[in-house]
Amino acid sequence: MKEINVGLIGYKFMGKAHSFAYKNVSLFFDLPVKVVMKVICGRTEKAVSQAKERFGWQEYETDWKKVVERKDIDLIDITTPPNAHKDIAIQAAKNGKIVFCEKPLASTLKDAYEMLEAVEKYKVKHAICFNYRKLPAVGLAKKLIEQGKIGKIYHMRAVYLQDWIVDPDFPLVWRLQKSVAGSGAHGDLNAHLIDMARYLVGEFDEVCGINETFIKERPILKEKEELETGLGEFKEKAEEKGIVDVDDTTIFLVRFRNGAIGSFEATRFAVGRKNHQRFEINGSKGSIVFNLERLNELEFYSREDEQDSQGFRTILATDATHPYAGNWWPAGHIIGYGESFVNMVADIFNSISKGENLSPNFYDGVKCQEVLEAVDQSIKERKWIKVK
Repeated sequence: MKEINVGLIGYKFMGKAHSFAYKNVSLFFDLPVKVVMKVICGRTEKAVSQAKERFGWQEYETDWKKVVERKDIDLIDITTPPNAHKDIAIQAAKNGKIVFCEKPLASTLKDAYEMLEAVEKYKVKHAICFNYRKLPAVGLAKKLIEQGKIGKIYHMRAVYLQDWIVDPDFPLVWRLQKSVAGSGAHGDLNAHLIDMARYLVGEFDEVCGINETFIKERPILKEKEELETGLGEFKEKAEEKGIVDVDDTTIFLVRFRNGAIGSFEATRFAVGRKNHQRFEINGSKGSIVFNLERLNELEFYSREDEQDSQGFRTILATDATHPYAGNWWPAGHIIGYGESFVNMVADIFNSISKGENLSPNFYDGVKCQEVLEAVDQSIKERKWIKVK
């Protein structure tokens, strides 16, 4: 059996999620390749060495350039903040590696284009981690739409709501700095909604948006080292403050090329909402509703049901007939957040073994980035903007 040696760049929140996937994928999926967790990389030696032991990697490294140049590494997985994606991805492509990158693909559309050009130039396989595509309930939504069960699509409304920075004393972590994150709630959360819309509804035509930064300054962390997740945890209040130069919330309207319209909202100031991603798609024959906090379920309404029994039905997408579900537990035994990453990497390794293109990939990352940037342009110019 062919071995695929993985080099993971990054070891915090997403590094842990991706490690979980590599560690468990062969337990639940009968893969045609052997996945080897070869080396994990991070800038801080003590922390990355601990991550190596905790997550189950064979080696650790503190210089990503050494990892991408290693002859024994087949796949480079990038889970760093967005400002580092481009350089790592391009160097990995130059060295002939398969490249798997977290979303958003880059800090800017220009960087995203350069990353796509690089993987195409060097003819390497590439993927982006829009992991929510890989949930069984979302797969069911895709199937119902393709079968025409909800008819012609008229509306999509989607929200991604969190509250982890509501406290004004929460520090200025990297996710709140444009130079590192690229944007705030928009690139972090709206990116997921945009990809889901492209996956289920179609391509974007034009957008019109607004945004706001509610807390303009935040305490600067005394320690340079990032927190374990960067989401809602901090040790002590700092006196010195720095500028928050990303959005706390971005809301936008959209016209799709197929005539449907939509509304999208991402915020980190929805008190009580921890990770509330929800979308509803309305068509001529019915509607579907998905809520990430109930990720095993899909709500479905059909006008073709008998009138006296019409209503939203909740489908538990754990039966083996649903995508990925047959690889997990018996029907009714639910899966969770981490399993979406397992499904993602299972698809990657199966596609690699068949010589197929990976999906979603850098092209999808670029298309998402085009929408993100069009919304930013719309906000700046205060008008509707055509998506490239």
